[in-house]
Amino acid sequence: MQKVTPFLWFDGKAEEAMTFYVSIFKNAKVLNVSRCGESGPGPKGSVMSATFQLDGQTFMALNGGPHFSFTPAISFFVSCETQQEVDELWERLSAGGEKSRCGWLKDKYGLSWQIVPTALGRYITDKDGAKAKRAMQAMMKMKKIDIAALQAAHAG
Repeated sequence: MQKVTPFLWFDGKAEEAMTFYVSIFKNAKVLNVSRCGESGPGPKGSVMSATFQLDGQTFMALNGGPHFSFTPAISFFVSCETQQEVDELWERLSAGGEKSRCGWLKDKYGLSWQIVPTALGRYITDKDGAKAKRAMQAMMKMKKIDIAALQAAHAG
């Protein structure tokens, strides 16, 4: 097990969320599901906690009740190599959720994600300040990040 693991608190939807995330990422799998027994804490057979992996990153999910909810102050940053990967993850993760600016979205469970092409980092940190500025200005106008539009802005 990895030393630091994101632990996600859900209000009765841990199994549903885990199944949703595992269905979206190509290299993903369910590792373990713990169900409540006779003594609870939830109804017998309901999911208490679950562990799953998305592209090698292990996550734990808990059905902890309505006490806490997600905030955009914590998000998962997903590095994408191609526009096709950006497009697919953007559409699938945002389904039933909310699309925001600069590659940010909130999924239907309220969890925030950043879907970011690796090219963005190269363009906005270019040693040529004018190129970097144009790329940054272009990105700030986008919801889903468009690699071709970034490249065009970077090139001038």
